[in-house]
Amino acid sequence: MKFLKLRIFWTKLTAWEYWPMSVFYLPVYMYWFYLGFKAKSIFYFTAANPGFKNGGMIAASKKSILDKIPQQYIPKTALLSSPVTYEQVEEAMNKLDLSYPIIFKPDLGERGWKVERIANKKEAVNYLKLFNADLQIQEYLDLPFEAGVFYYRLPGNKMGTVSSVVIKELLFVLGDGVSTLEGLILKKPRARIQYQKLKKIWGDNLKNIPFKGERIVLQPIGNHNRGTAFLNGNHLINEQLIKSFEVISKQVNGFYYGRYDIRCKNEEALLNGDVMIMELNGAASEPAHIYQPGYSIIKAYKSLFHHWKVMYKISIENHKNGAEYTSFKEGWKALTTSGRVAEQGI
Repeated sequence: MKFLKLRIFWTKLTAWEYWPMSVFYLPVYMYWFYLGFKAKSIFYFTAANPGFKNGGMIAASKKSILDKIPQQYIPKTALLSSPVTYEQVEEAMNKLDLSYPIIFKPDLGERGWKVERIANKKEAVNYLKLFNADLQIQEYLDLPFEAGVFYYRLPGNKMGTVSSVVIKELLFVLGDGVSTLEGLILKKPRARIQYQKLKKIWGDNLKNIPFKGERIVLQPIGNHNRGTAFLNGNHLINEQLIKSFEVISKQVNGFYYGRYDIRCKNEEALLNGDVMIMELNGAASEPAHIYQPGYSIIKAYKSLFHHWKVMYKISIENHKNGAEYTSFKEGWKALTTSGRVAEQGI
């Protein structure tokens, strides 16, 4: 076990994609304060998307943003107020004509916190025992291609652009016909980091020996902290993709800057805008292609600084056009409230 911990520590140390956010983001935080000084408001980014609470950076309801998107692009979703009971879940499922599996996710939360694929009543009840916040239940999209598409448009410009595409590869292992599932997990660095979590999920199945070439998806949720590989999909950015997301984005009132998290059939469907949008993240968004394994940290910072500068320009223009910055008092209250919700919901 000590050797396993040492291997995991070394993997995290030598790959910056695993560094704590507080460490990796330190230069970005400094740039944020610099831009805040220029804007004369540390919460200038709250004007980036006037249609979203706080620009979509802090304490922004995911459901309220989802409701702004045309219905043909979003899965069936319901928002249940805390405290949530299983009876409420069952009633919402019947109303939306949903069946298992479904997705549970907090209405406030980032980076995949407490997002789970729920397979049955037992799993739903167990989840609710440990959760105390407003909850979304969402249709599970059984579509093979998952991606994040970053879009922004400067106020006054007729057209925006797509600046980042990340392709999400769910955590998996391939059977060799000899090794147990546990052995396959321990051989793969990305899976090895998730070993303790996977032990709880897979239990006795870890002793099974997958067939040679058998692909075992270990985590059904496409988040980096669940082991999902974020792959650079910027080669997919072209005029067709930009036009497709321009059509969608122009229908979202007060939206200028953020990332769509989507599922669809394949790359062609993505280019054509034939997508289902699980979430639209506002000012808190990242150009997630930077988390491609082995991606240069210099290039990553360059991309982050570029996007923060763009967000600053958008916010300044929207402010000139009448969008208010959230006051320091309100912004700080939103930050601390978001923290308490996360703590209580664990």
